[in-house]
Formats: sequence, structure tokens, C-alpha cells
Amino acid sequence: MKYVLVIGDGMADNPVPELGGKTPLEYAKIPNLDALAGRGEVGAVTNCPKGLPPGSDTAILSIFGNDPWKCYTGRSPLEAAATGIKLNAGDVSYRCNMVALEDGDKPYAEKKILSHSGGSIDGRESIALIEALFFHPAFMAAARAAGMSVNPAPSFRHIAVQTGADITGIKLIPPHDHLGEVIGPILPSGCPNADVLRGLMELSNRILDHHPINEERRSEGKLPANGVWFWAEGTGVELESFQSKYHKKGVVISAVPLCHGIARLSGLDVEVVEGATGELDTNYEGKVEHAVRALERGADFAAIHVEAPDECTHNGDLKGKLQAIEWLDSRVVGPLTEALSSRGFDYRLLVLSDHKTLTATRGHDGDPVPFLLYDSRVDAQSGLPYNEKSGASGRHLPDGAAALMPMLFEQDKT
Repeated sequence: MKYVLVIGDGMADNPVPELGGKTPLEYAKIPNLDALAGRGEVGAVTNCPKGLPPGSDTAILSIFGNDPWKCYTGRSPLEAAATGIKLNAGDVSYRCNMVALEDGDKPYAEKKILSHSGGSIDGRESIALIEALFFHPAFMAAARAAGMSVNPAPSFRHIAVQTGADITGIKLIPPHDHLGEVIGPILPSGCPNADVLRGLMELSNRILDHHPINEERRSEGKLPANGVWFWAEGTGVELESFQSKYHKKGVVISAVPLCHGIARLSGLDVEVVEGATGELDTNYEGKVEHAVRALERGADFAAIHVEAPDECTHNGDLKGKLQAIEWLDSRVVGPLTEALSSRGFDYRLLVLSDHKTLTATRGHDGDPVPFLLYDSRVDAQSGLPYNEKSGASGRHLPDGAAALMPMLFEQDKT
């Protein structure tokens, strides 16, 4: 028996007026998902614990059976673990996003944030910019005084580590929740170290604004990656072994460091797929191929995470979100189920969104999301398509995401 989890990050949504009052899941053409839902079960689950920020960090921790109230110190330590960054006592890690701030001569705090991802900057340019910043004499001196170093990553998502930092009372805001807004009210605040971070962020804008890479991006009609944004602060974390808890060995396949970090901390294997970007142009087929190969080699469990619906929503790209959902259906779920069946595997498949990402706000929402559970051995005959409305009419898991893995592994039977 094989067990598969597919997470379409942020694909759940609320009704969208431009889609005639339908959600993207209702509007998109997803024949494979709808067929599986019709023969399986569709219900609803709340993945983001009440009282914690709605996001992939708290949601995916919960989906994999961890209680964020007990283990969550912040998002960046989970991402740091993906690349083997070790946080020592007194260290604080931060996500260090490349961001796009509006052009012009306004004071820094009066500028608007246009993109949380530096205009979806590619890995090569992002690494070049973050290295140019941290090697710039003025920024190098300021970073050294702050005890700050950076670990570049081939995307807009870098990890910064600050030694000997006191973050008591600090308030750092996720940039993707405030796109198009003036940054003054959402800059770091709450403690003296927030002033240090804010100074580094302002300095980064002055240094990067007219870097040749950004001037070239402007000439090509792209947004510049003309600043950095510190958020998702946290200290070192330990997670319970997935295999000890569920007696299943498995693999996680994603382009997102967060997912790989949770996997490594949980003792799960990680598969790195060439061409997996976390954007709409990701290597969908490669993810399926790696998952199937892992199951053929003896893994019990494979998780495939697709970031594209979330990124498209943050970017205000409704057409892209619809395309991402349809490609998740046609290029992930369809080929995946076909490959499992052709190899003679009995399997159980769980499909869900980690959280809602709302077209209306371009931000996250912690309301319940629909799940789809399909067992190749059983025709449950729900007769329902896969969308939020179907989920609301089905079973709602009272224990939230903590019930998902036991349900998938048939360990919830009494």
C-alpha cells in the first residue's frame, strides 16, 4: 500500500467576482481531481491553528502532525534546516526576502512594497544581488556591527542569521500580506533590535536601487529587486520523528525550503527536482517522476508540494492561479494516479490546500480548506466535485490538521 499527499499551496480561495462569483477551484477545469472526488471523500479541515498567523509554516507543520503551539518558533528556522544551517544558542534567523519597492525620491518609509519576491526574480540574479549587498563596504560594516550574516538561496528567499540578538517584543510583518501598501506602518518595530533591522533594510534600498541588475530589469519592463525584507524570525527547533509517530518512511518533494526543512527535521527524505522553481513554470512532471521512483524504491509515503497557486495569488495573477490549479490537475494528479495504477500499486491519495490565499487581498487566510481523500481500492461514491463548497458540505475534521495523517494512513479507525 502506498500513501501520497499533494499540497496545492494557497489554491483554496473565496468567491471571486471576476469569475462570476466562483472560486478558482470551482472555475478551473480539473477533471482528474473532480473524478477522484466523485469516487472518494471531500471534506474540510482547518490547518492553521487559531491564534497563530495563517501561513504555510504553521499549516504544513500541522499537516505533518506537529503542534505549532509546542514547536513553532518562526518560519525561518524551518527553512534554515533545509540547507543544513545550524542555529546556536543566542542565534536568531530571519527570512531575508528580495523585495521590490516603488521607484522615486520619496523617503524610504513612504514607499510602497510592490512585490514580496523582487518581481519573481530568478535564482541567479537574486544571489548576485544579495552577495553584492553583503559585500558592499557600507552594508558589510553595518551587518558586522549587527552580528548579521546571510545564507544565499537560488530564489528570492534568503536566510539571515543574527548572533546575540534580543528579539523580545519584536514585530516583523510578512511582506506578502501588504502588497501595494506604504511600508512605514509595517516596518520592524517593538524593540531596539527592530531599529537595527530597519536600518539595514533602508540601507539595502539605497545600495540596490541602481545596481546594474536592477537597471537592466527596469529596461526589460520588470520590477527591480531593490531591497531586502527581514521577517519570520525564530530560534532553533526540533520536531518529532515522522517514522516513529506514523511508522511510515517517506519523501517530500518541493521547491520551497520550508517544506524541505520540515521534512529534514522530521526525518523524512528530501528529493530536489531540477527545474523546480516554486513559480508557475516549475517542473511538474519531474516532481511526479521523483515521487513515483521513491515509492518504487520502497518508500511508503510521498508528498508533492506545488507552490505556484500561492505565488500567483500574491502577484495578483488570477489567470496564473487558474493555470497553476489546472496544471496541478493535468500535470501532477493525472500522471501520478496513472503511474501508480500502471505499476499495480494500491494507494490512498490526499489532496488539499495548506491555507487559503485570497484573490481579493493577495494574502493568506486561515479558514477551513477542502480536502480530497481517494482510496484506489474503494469507490466511496461521493458524487461531488473538488472545491470549497463540496468541502463545506462534507465531513469537517474536528481535530483539524492533526487528523490528516492518521486518516491518510488508516490509523484513525477505532
